[in-house]
Amino acid sequence: MRRTVILGSLGLASGKIYFSETFGDGWESRWTTSKLKESEGTHGSFVATAGKWFNDEKEDTGIQTKEDSRFFGISAGFDSFSNDGKELVVQYQAKYEKDVECGGGYLKMGPKMDDATKFGDPTVYNIMFGPDKCGYTKRTHLIFNYKGKNVLKKSDLAYKQEGEGTSHLYRLVVKPDNTVLVEIDGEEIYKGSIKEDWEVLAVKEIADPDDKKPADWVDDSMIDDPEVAKPGDWVDEKRMVDAEAKKPDDWDDEEDGEWEAPMKDNPEYKGEWVVKRISNPAYKGFWEANKIANPEYVDDDKVYSFADFGFIGFDLWQVKGGTIFDNVIVTDDVAEADEFAKKWKALSEIEKAKKAEEDEAKKGDDKKKEDEDDDDEEDKEEDAEEM
Repeated sequence: MRRTVILGSLGLASGKIYFSETFGDGWESRWTTSKLKESEGTHGSFVATAGKWFNDEKEDTGIQTKEDSRFFGISAGFDSFSNDGKELVVQYQAKYEKDVECGGGYLKMGPKMDDATKFGDPTVYNIMFGPDKCGYTKRTHLIFNYKGKNVLKKSDLAYKQEGEGTSHLYRLVVKPDNTVLVEIDGEEIYKGSIKEDWEVLAVKEIADPDDKKPADWVDDSMIDDPEVAKPGDWVDEKRMVDAEAKKPDDWDDEEDGEWEAPMKDNPEYKGEWVVKRISNPAYKGFWEANKIANPEYVDDDKVYSFADFGFIGFDLWQVKGGTIFDNVIVTDDVAEADEFAKKWKALSEIEKAKKAEEDEAKKGDDKKKEDEDDDDEEDKEEDAEEM
């Protein structure tokens, strides 16, 4: 009923909603838990909860990864559709109630699966989108499958999940002009071209394999100054034989071996001679082969387009569980996603207020403990003086 009421309230939007989920009553019947990792004993489970902070517990209930150090797999199917010729908008909420340390909070979308219980890493997908972290590597993933290859963005997208325990809203918009828009919490963090920022197409030009560097090409920019020579009296021996040393009177050549005078620092040593470097007058610059058209380059004005979307799911590894997912929508109209975003905004305001209260209380507790530690230290000093 909860899901139905929400969809019915979207009166101002008129786009096509391909899939939506608010994890109200009966969500288990709409989602299939993967059994791919059950035999390995690393299979994690999802539970319904609103988490520590919420506005309305029933309305803000999502699904949460329960255990630590587990693989989590769950997916939902829907009527197949293609995004050819129209916008694709994917949006969802993710909240890390604990820092995952190493793990993801991303979703995957792809063609309809034959057996959702086998959903996992081997499953072919079209798009992977959302936060990912392992150690110091933190990013928002956005991967497109192009002709059977999963292609990462050339540079990483900003990471917003810093473990503070509040919900973040992730939105991806894929457009028919082969451009992409990514927003987190309503803030644009990327807008650009799939062709330019993902290596989906071969490069347009390559180095001419028949173009060879000329034999007389000089690519050394600096040379030793030919007019400067090491002075004749330059001493570069750091150590020398101590000429004043004498063989000890009790030295026995048969027992001690042949005596050799010890070495000592050379007082005349001037350091290692280094010739002055000057610009090479014959330098022609960095040689680079001429560019020619790449015979393997084939343009594609539909790199954005996928023939079949039939499932959405979360396929994750998390060192620390506790991530809550909620309010998933797949549509062709940003206005539809905006309506769902209102739910996140209302929740976010409550979460931020609760977090501020908790942080303030923690500061007070820390200050109290610090004062108690100072008092204990003073008592110890007084006791020491009395003794």
